[in-house]
Amino acid sequence: MSLNDKVAIITGGGTGIGLGIAQVLSEKGVKLVLAQRRLELAQRAVESLRPAEVIAEALDIRDPDAVDRLVASAMRQYGRVDILVNNASVTGMPAIAPMLECDVATVDAIVDANLKGTFYCSQSVAKRMVAAGRGGSIVHISSVGAYAAQEFATLYCATKAAQVSLAQSMALELAPHKIRVNCIAAGDINTEASANITDEKRDIGASKRYVRETPLTRRGSPRDIGHAVAYLVSDDASFVTGATLLVDGGFLTY
Repeated sequence: MSLNDKVAIITGGGTGIGLGIAQVLSEKGVKLVLAQRRLELAQRAVESLRPAEVIAEALDIRDPDAVDRLVASAMRQYGRVDILVNNASVTGMPAIAPMLECDVATVDAIVDANLKGTFYCSQSVAKRMVAAGRGGSIVHISSVGAYAAQEFATLYCATKAAQVSLAQSMALELAPHKIRVNCIAAGDINTEASANITDEKRDIGASKRYVRETPLTRRGSPRDIGHAVAYLVSDDASFVTGATLLVDGGFLTY
């Protein structure tokens, strides 16, 4: 699996799952752009990843103009973009809202980031990949919530299902340009944002009836997702596109 000298943009690459992905890809020789709404978090991640070749950029994926500027900056600095990982999302407690109480601001926050932001980033990067003519790989970080309802997470689950659908449709349209688009449905991954999510949901009224256990008897780590991304963006997965890889420790087996 050779990824040496490839260039990847990872949205939300400074924390949680994004940082785990950055760690794995950097170890495989990938040059990285960590795009984060809070620049200081990406800068901190850059320091932790040295001596790998990594730069930090501020980005609000909800703003298509900002996305275009970020991608153009990556092209100027590295001369190419081979990989996009759409990891940034509204997740954890900010994505939790009982359906009957969910206000307009919450609807917009979740949909604008998880759905629109994924589209804007993919479109901007794909245009550069098509122009370069070298192909490329795009991966959306979705969730098991795309396939199984989660209490108080109606919009979150819907947008994660949308990312699965986006991967399929984008894969179809971009295949003639040798651009592969895939998705990862992450299970219970231990991040700062989700460390106590079950208890926090219970505190706002969620029942105990719809909580699954992971058959492999542990929570996943951000690096587990990173290794899956490394496979999907490598030549080892050259015949894989439009697919969603479950990385969930068996969460959806029952």
